[in-house]
Amino acid sequence: ATSFTKSWYLFFTTTNFTPPSQHQQELTFLSLKFAPKNEEMRTLELHGHVGLNSLPDELVKRRVKKGFSFNILCVGETGIGKSTLINTLFKSNFENEEATHYDEEVKLLPRTYDIQESNINLRVTVVHTVGFGDQINLLKSSDPIVDYIDTQFQKYLDEELKIKRSLLNYHDTRIHVCLYFIAPNGHSLKALDLVTMKKLDSKVNIIPVIAKSDTLTRNELVNLKIKVMSELVSNGVQLYQFPTEDEAVAEINSSMNTQLPFAVIGSTEDITVGNKTVKGRMYPWGSVQVENENHCDVVKLREMLLRVNTEDLREQTHFRHYELYRRCKLEEMGFKDPSNDNQSFSLQKTYEAKRKEFLKELQHKEESMRQMFVNKVKEAEVELKEKEKELQGRFELLKTMHQEEKRNLEEKKREMEEEMNAFNRRKVAAETLMGQAVQGSSQQPFKKEKDKKK
Repeated sequence: ATSFTKSWYLFFTTTNFTPPSQHQQELTFLSLKFAPKNEEMRTLELHGHVGLNSLPDELVKRRVKKGFSFNILCVGETGIGKSTLINTLFKSNFENEEATHYDEEVKLLPRTYDIQESNINLRVTVVHTVGFGDQINLLKSSDPIVDYIDTQFQKYLDEELKIKRSLLNYHDTRIHVCLYFIAPNGHSLKALDLVTMKKLDSKVNIIPVIAKSDTLTRNELVNLKIKVMSELVSNGVQLYQFPTEDEAVAEINSSMNTQLPFAVIGSTEDITVGNKTVKGRMYPWGSVQVENENHCDVVKLREMLLRVNTEDLREQTHFRHYELYRRCKLEEMGFKDPSNDNQSFSLQKTYEAKRKEFLKELQHKEESMRQMFVNKVKEAEVELKEKEKELQGRFELLKTMHQEEKRNLEEKKREMEEEMNAFNRRKVAAETLMGQAVQGSSQQPFKKEKDKKK
């Protein structure tokens, strides 16, 4: 009882709580009995409301202090107006290089911008698909886009699996929404559009938009929207649906779901309409106002992306698309959940079992590679021996041919020497005969002169 009374005394003397009047005498008695002697009374003052309803305010302050991030993927053909629409949505002029139509493959170019409005900091990453739809062979046009999205998921998964991870300070580069730009110069979707959106619908939130919708009449635009949605539904393409569970945004999201795809017009130029200066485009026949809902759906798209459903897009990316990628990756690595919910799951045991399996498989591969190496060495030795025998046979054959040619040359040499000796003998005999003939011819005139004198 004494400890209970002391605790109540501390509660009443350390707060601004005012007890009921019927307990004033008892509180006075407690304060005289348990108050410390020769010490001043310490009081605490509350600087705000105490209660659970202050938790949202605390969360908001922490989120605002940390800042927000939002990543947008723009998929569309070159020159369809992706950069212009982004500048229109954020009312900024983001620097971006103009792309050409001569890229040999599709490249993804991310650009990150820091935007501040009041005390809210937003880091926006815009990823453009450079060269999409410009190649002759379009079979692999969507592969770089899928690889880029998977790469961002893998980076986040690698950060999660680290021993010392810092997810609070991690710059999340996962794509939160994909704005797919549909060309207005056709009566329906292209085959490339259907194939690409079918590959992306399980990896990212897709919102289709009809670019440069001011090139279509009102009836053409309505018919194109109907054909696009019917083709997407018939081909099983899952688009992002604005959530209708929250009563606060259920009505506006329900109406926006029926207006997909959005018809958009991009422009950062100021034009004068009446006495107002607005963003739009000026044509010889009139003007088009970007922020006029009767002209296009840019305002609706901005409301859905940046005001109403921003957090839902982030949650869908994390809890749906990333979880699907994470589950598939962990299953590929060999991790599986227990079949029974009551069965305990040990990550250490799973890791050790997977490690043993991996080491066993590695040992089996090593043994098979060693055996393959031994077989290759044996085959090489047999082949080398055969080559050696073949070379030895060729050597013996060449040696025999060399000896035979050497004998032939020696015989020819002897024949030549005999011919030379015979030639020399004939030459000497011929010279002797020539000498005798010359000598005989020189003696005959002297005989004639002697005979004349006689």
